[in-house]
Amino acid sequence: MTAPSTAPGTAPAPPSGPRRGGRWIEHWDPEDEVFWNTTGERIARRNLFFSVLSEHIGFSVWTLWSVLVLFMGPEYGLTPADKFLLTSMVTLVGAVVRVPYTFAVAVFGGRNWTVISAGLLLVPTVAAFAVMEPGTSFSTFLLVGLLAGVGGGNFASSMTNINAYFPLRKKGWALGLNAGGGNIGVPVIQLLALAIIGASGGPRVLLGIYIPLILLAALLAFRFMDNLEKVRNDTGAAKDAARDGHTWIMSFLYVGTFGSFIGYSFAFGQVLTNQFGRTPLQAAYLTFIGPLLGSLIRPVGGRLADRWGGARISLYTYVGMGAATAVLVYASQQKSLGLFVPVFVVLFVLSGLGNGSTFKMIPGIFHTKALALGLTGEAAAAYGRRLSGASMGLIGAVGALGGVGINLAFRQSFLSYGSGTGAFVAFLAFYAACFAVTWAVYLRKPSAATRATAPAAEEKPQLSYAEV
Repeated sequence: MTAPSTAPGTAPAPPSGPRRGGRWIEHWDPEDEVFWNTTGERIARRNLFFSVLSEHIGFSVWTLWSVLVLFMGPEYGLTPADKFLLTSMVTLVGAVVRVPYTFAVAVFGGRNWTVISAGLLLVPTVAAFAVMEPGTSFSTFLLVGLLAGVGGGNFASSMTNINAYFPLRKKGWALGLNAGGGNIGVPVIQLLALAIIGASGGPRVLLGIYIPLILLAALLAFRFMDNLEKVRNDTGAAKDAARDGHTWIMSFLYVGTFGSFIGYSFAFGQVLTNQFGRTPLQAAYLTFIGPLLGSLIRPVGGRLADRWGGARISLYTYVGMGAATAVLVYASQQKSLGLFVPVFVVLFVLSGLGNGSTFKMIPGIFHTKALALGLTGEAAAAYGRRLSGASMGLIGAVGALGGVGINLAFRQSFLSYGSGTGAFVAFLAFYAACFAVTWAVYLRKPSAATRATAPAAEEKPQLSYAEV
């Protein structure tokens, strides 16, 4: 436990100090229990709440085109392959912008960047409102769709910001709640689309709802959030995180969880309409269920990881995802909608659980490395925060690229076989690889023979990630 930074029985200095153009907090030490209990927790929770709100709307804007394509009937002149390509490119932009969004928090401050990034969501929303009508060219839809990718970046900046506010022992819950609240933006926009389609409304009604919500999110972030002075731009952290093998291992594992969640969120409705002949309204009745449950369970995955270790929860999650995908292969071959939909929903739930557990692993891994280097207390916590915060953008970006792969795999599967069966077979193989990597890197213990034949083991601290 980190020793309090103040004398015993003395309340820590309040988180105040010189400001530079906004609400800047100079003193922040969440690992100090006195500070956390008297001051830090209240401020952290307030910033978490408004961060979730902005990220939530960002996710809705990012996945906007997953529901807009349901409105786009034959009069729009788009083929199923065109629609999968469109949603793939939106996902791609959302993945790529996560990298600069991660470091924008350090440059501008968490509050300031939340205001800016929320305001940027107006650009794709207003643009889509302007072009959404039959007769618009596919290239125009594609260009406007690419703009919606900025909504995917909000996740990375929000997670980096909230990661700095909470102590290690609460990061699984806090990061899970932050991400889960953002992920709920996916089913919410799908539910709104269901209501609007059911009422015979057009896509511009849906877009018109979000314009004032975006303005409200930016205003509330401006009024109630804070910037942390100690989270400053550190290009060295980015380079160190990029050089660390665990950043890329966790990126691979996050492809399996979040890549699945966001990819299936974009593709579910199209699979139902193209493979099972559902109408847009019938598809909309079903598409929101999986993303909703997957979002709600993400904090549970973080909480379970806090208690049992993220690696263990992730391992079991990949087992479940593999089993569910095998059933989907069968259901797809048998054209059984009654089996396909509930198992697909289970796959969403498992991906949400894994999202929470894998992201909990990130700060734990770097904290474990700090302890192996001989660091203790606040020094170890600071080392872990520095590298985990920098790595989250990279991991989040690569993970989101999994959504691109899923939509492209479905596109190719439908072009080649007329169904999604081929794509599900590929996903099954990938989940098996995720299981193997998780076990080999984070849970497998060296055998007695290996330890006996490795004399250097006594000279170098041995890292155990079983509890991360």
